[in-house]
Amino acid sequence: MSLIERFVNGVIEESGYTDEDRVYLCNRVMALVGEDGVHADTPSENLIDLKDELVTVALSNGKVGDTLDEQDCLGATLMDFITPRPSETNRWFWETYQHHPNQAVSDFYVLSKRNDYVKTKAVAKNIYYTVPTEYGDLEITINLSKPEKDPKAIAAAKKIKSSGYPACLLCMENEGYQGRIGYPARANHRIIRLNLGGEPWGFQYSPYAYFNEHCIILDIRHIPMAITRQTFVQLLDITDLLPGYFAGSNADLPIVGGSILTHNHYQGGRHTFAMEKAPLERTFCFQGFTEIEAGMVKWPMSVIRLRGADKTRLTDLADKILLAWQHYSDETADILAHSNGEPHHTVTPIARKKDGLFELDLVLRDNHTSAEFPDGIYHPHPDVQHIKKENIGLIEVMGLAILPPRLKDELKEVERFLLGETAAVAPYHQEWAGRLKADSPHATADNAENIVRQSVGKIFARVLEDAGVYKRTPQGQAAFMRFIESVGII
Repeated sequence: MSLIERFVNGVIEESGYTDEDRVYLCNRVMALVGEDGVHADTPSENLIDLKDELVTVALSNGKVGDTLDEQDCLGATLMDFITPRPSETNRWFWETYQHHPNQAVSDFYVLSKRNDYVKTKAVAKNIYYTVPTEYGDLEITINLSKPEKDPKAIAAAKKIKSSGYPACLLCMENEGYQGRIGYPARANHRIIRLNLGGEPWGFQYSPYAYFNEHCIILDIRHIPMAITRQTFVQLLDITDLLPGYFAGSNADLPIVGGSILTHNHYQGGRHTFAMEKAPLERTFCFQGFTEIEAGMVKWPMSVIRLRGADKTRLTDLADKILLAWQHYSDETADILAHSNGEPHHTVTPIARKKDGLFELDLVLRDNHTSAEFPDGIYHPHPDVQHIKKENIGLIEVMGLAILPPRLKDELKEVERFLLGETAAVAPYHQEWAGRLKADSPHATADNAENIVRQSVGKIFARVLEDAGVYKRTPQGQAAFMRFIESVGII
């Protein structure tokens, strides 16, 4: 069967089009990719593979440019054929949701994968494994899903005047946006409208997911991130609206915040992180909140866990802790709320609903710097930046490392170094590799990869310890309790 026949068959099968639309669809596809080559036979049956073949045909026909950005734009346009209009998508989501909330969420996720908005083929390239530590099994990923920057696209983008539209990657204006060189394709992008804490928000999936059903919940307004009482209200609302999903927010300050601080948003998904499994090391009761279970989590970062049945009461207590932390200083523990008029304290909050109770983790964050640690006192320190130099955001906080693509080849080189197949590695890995080799005299081709991977996992645990405000020492934990007592416990 020909390429265009298979693709049109797939569109009819996966959309509201019918057999009466077949000629129309063939003509519309040929208008996009050209007529030469579309009638050649193909063994492919998967719609995304067929889309990729059509893009190749378009390239040979001169119907699309030779940059990956231009080809992605065409690919998204082709997959838009099977994607319902935004109004239809929202209608069937909420009609299904009335009776089967889980099914509505599942159907939207399936659509987002089927139409190639969630890049399942690309995500499958990521390297993933777990490493046992004293904090549980930490997850390690080397992020290979996002395509490398295309030099041709970079050069072309410099010649194009930026329109400033959409204002950022999280704006509602991305829905259906064609894309351009230097800006990703969004023709097949859909957003579910929902209400959080009395405000209109949007719900979508992440194109390059880091975990199962990785979603983004975004403010329909392009406004900066801010951790406030409303944040806790909305995160807890999400756990009610999206059954089985956690919801969390990056911190709202540079260094400890995420990569996009200019647009208020949350992340969530159907995934259990190591931090969620971590037990409470100490429990206590906050004054005036005797119905809420509270405790200190056994975790490399400083986490207060709250658990209760009443969302409003949980919100009240979380807000009290946040306000206290924003203004709390303890110079004996190098804890400064402000310096030179700049605020340093915020939290990374994570909400869940388990066994009918709401759970809220508040991870204390501090972004101040020093002459010794100009990147941040509570940031990965220089001796571990060969593995992780980037900000420690929400996902890392919970125990999933997102490591840069460079490590794929660099770690293989360290394995070869352990086996004596090369005399040197990248300079920033040399000291670590030397210690690892001295500690692994019996490294073999069968175990070298595991030796390196286990070491990376232990380094990630150290990275999280660096980001922890209160260290896991008797002095650090005593200082942590001083803050908790300052909030008021009984």
